[in-house]
Amino acid sequence: MSWSASDIPRQDGRVAVVTGANGGLGLVTARALAEKGAHVVMAARNQDKAASAREGILRSVPEASLEVVPLDLGSLKSVEAAARTILDGHERVDLLIANAGIMAMPKGTTEDGFETQLGINHLGHWALVSHLLPAIVRTAGARVVTLTSTAQHFSRLVDPDDPHLLRGYDAWSAYGRSKLALRHFAQGLHHRFQDAGVDAKALTAHPGVTHSDLQDNSVEAGGAGVLGRVFHAWAPIGGMSTERGALSQLRAATDPGAPSGTMYGPLFGSNGPPVRKPLVRPGSDEAIARLWEVSRRETGLDVDVKTARGAA
Repeated sequence: MSWSASDIPRQDGRVAVVTGANGGLGLVTARALAEKGAHVVMAARNQDKAASAREGILRSVPEASLEVVPLDLGSLKSVEAAARTILDGHERVDLLIANAGIMAMPKGTTEDGFETQLGINHLGHWALVSHLLPAIVRTAGARVVTLTSTAQHFSRLVDPDDPHLLRGYDAWSAYGRSKLALRHFAQGLHHRFQDAGVDAKALTAHPGVTHSDLQDNSVEAGGAGVLGRVFHAWAPIGGMSTERGALSQLRAATDPGAPSGTMYGPLFGSNGPPVRKPLVRPGSDEAIARLWEVSRRETGLDVDVKTARGAA
C-alpha cells in the first residue's frame, strides 16, 4: 500500500521547524504537520509570503498552531537570530526539516562570502542545526531531515581547498555538490547521534521531479541554462504536484518505522510514492569528515552532539 499524508501519525505536543515553509514543498509540509496537531515554526526569508502562507493554512486548518520566524539562510547573523527566537519560545525541537533551498543559480556569494548554493542549501542549515542542537538532543525522538536531490549522484564532494569554487564554477555541479553535502550531513549526524547515545534520528529525502517554484526561480535567475529550461518545461507535464513531492520528506520526518541514516524518495526515481531508497555512493567516513572540516571552518560553528548533550 502506498504511503500518503493520511499515514502521518498525530503530532500533538510536538514542535516542528520547517525552513522555506512559505511556499512549494515547505508549505505543503507545514500544512500537513499542522493538520496532525504539531506546532509548526515556519522559518522563511520572505515575510510577506510567509504571512500569506500562514493565512492560507489557517483557512484550511483553522485550529493550526503556527509561528512565523524570519530566516535568511544566506546570512549567519540571521540564522543565529532565528535560532535564538525559536529557543526562547520552545524548550524542545521535535522535527527540523531543512527544506529551503535554491537550484542552479548564477555564480554569486552570500552575505558571509560563501558560494551561494553551498551557503544557502548546506552551510545555512548547518548553522541552524548547530544553534538548535541542545534542544534537539534533549527532545526524545527528535528528527532532523535534510532535503537532497538526484543531482547528488552527479556531483563531487566539497573541496576543502576550494569550497566556494573560486577556480571554476558551473551552476548545476554547484547545486549537486550542495545536495550531496546535505545527504552526507544527515549521515554524519546519524552516526554522531548513535555514538552519543542520543534518542534522535537524522534522515534525508529527495522529492524527485516536483512542479514547484524552484524551477521558476532557477530559470528566472538565469543560471540554469538549457537544462534548466528543459526541467521547467517538463515539470508541469511529467513532474509531481507539491502535495505528492512533499511526501518523501514527510515520511522521513514522521514514519515511526523509518530508520535513522536512511533516505526516502519516489519509487520510480523522479515520480511515485515515497519509499526507502538505497544509498548509492554511500557516504564514507572520509567524505563526512571532510564535510565537517569545511563546515566548521567556514561557519565557525560546530555540530558536536556529545557537547550539545552535555549542555542540554
